[in-house]
Amino acid sequence: MNPEPQPGQSQKLPKFKDLSKLLRDDRFWKIAGQAIALILVIVVIAILWDNLSANYSQLGIAFGFDFLNSQASFDIGESVIPYSPENSYRQAYFVGLINSLRVMGIGIVFATVAGLTVGIARLSDNWLLRSLAGLYVEILRNTPLLLQLFFWYFAVFISLPKLEDNQQVRGPIYLTNRGIAVPWPVALPGFEIWVILLTIGVLAAAGLWMWRARVMLEEAKPGRQLFWAVGAIGLSAILAWIITKNLPFRLDFPRLTPALQLEGGLKVTPEFAALVTGLSLYTGSYIAEIVRAGIQSVSRGQWEAGKSLGLKSGTMMRMVILPQALRVIVPPLTSQYLNLAKNSSLAVAVAYPDVYFVVGAPTLNQTGRAIEAMLIIMVTYLTISLIVSLFMNWYNKTVQIKER
Repeated sequence: MNPEPQPGQSQKLPKFKDLSKLLRDDRFWKIAGQAIALILVIVVIAILWDNLSANYSQLGIAFGFDFLNSQASFDIGESVIPYSPENSYRQAYFVGLINSLRVMGIGIVFATVAGLTVGIARLSDNWLLRSLAGLYVEILRNTPLLLQLFFWYFAVFISLPKLEDNQQVRGPIYLTNRGIAVPWPVALPGFEIWVILLTIGVLAAAGLWMWRARVMLEEAKPGRQLFWAVGAIGLSAILAWIITKNLPFRLDFPRLTPALQLEGGLKVTPEFAALVTGLSLYTGSYIAEIVRAGIQSVSRGQWEAGKSLGLKSGTMMRMVILPQALRVIVPPLTSQYLNLAKNSSLAVAVAYPDVYFVVGAPTLNQTGRAIEAMLIIMVTYLTISLIVSLFMNWYNKTVQIKER
């Protein structure tokens, strides 16, 4: 017979058994590991915060972002929105942010066009075209981006003729070492009505082209699409002129003043041109390989099926191959867009006043708020990257093949 348990012993044995069972449970250790990691992160943050508070206390500074309301007292060479040294650091930050968004947006468009064009050219039957596309990819992918930015800035745009020489190329276009100036439309009364009509016309032309593409595949030619778009622009301008009795805009041509300054038109600084060109061509070389891999991922049977239907190569690429290749192209394409957005911070190398240049140099030096300045820059780039990722993830879901 087993001896009877002593008083209180019968209550402890089940607890020890439950604890032993709990320690052998993998789920317990996974949760415990995450909890320990979270505690360690909190402890590290607390230690860093304590050190930061102690250092700021010695300097007589309180952590915060109130300095953004103070006067900036420094000039910014390029600004889309109104700005002067009498404005606050907050206004300077918005100037840098808009400058960064300009570079990112235009760079993404140009890089996509360059990458798509070169990627398709890499698969061309023409030996010369295929070789030139391969040379472009190999040179730009295997040289540092910073070196390319220096090349475009110092060897190309800064080396253009001086403005004093009054060098004028192709009539109203000025190419000088101070920048590039081209004609640009200026809004007149009725411009808002024209924009509304133009938007309606372009959307109608796009919808008509998509409908014809579904109904009559071979009739949906790019030339006709371009014709419809141009027709929509012309028709909207005529309707706006009938409504307002005036043209909605006029072309403003650049001109050289007696003081040797360019006025009128659209002026592009050498810093902006070098940054956009370098980022677009560098990122486009990676996008080209992504496009080439996506096209080659489409099965050979799709090519043969398109040829058997009598489709031309351009129509087959646009209507059959590329829509199927997008499911492979879009995920890595998202990474390249994010890389371009983050690589735009190299604008400081060519003295372009982006958000990193504005917040990280004069603002930090004048205020001494290194932690706050770095947090602003980090949150800015993080927010932009998350927005790009969310949009591309949504678009990726729309291009995936849905099985029935």
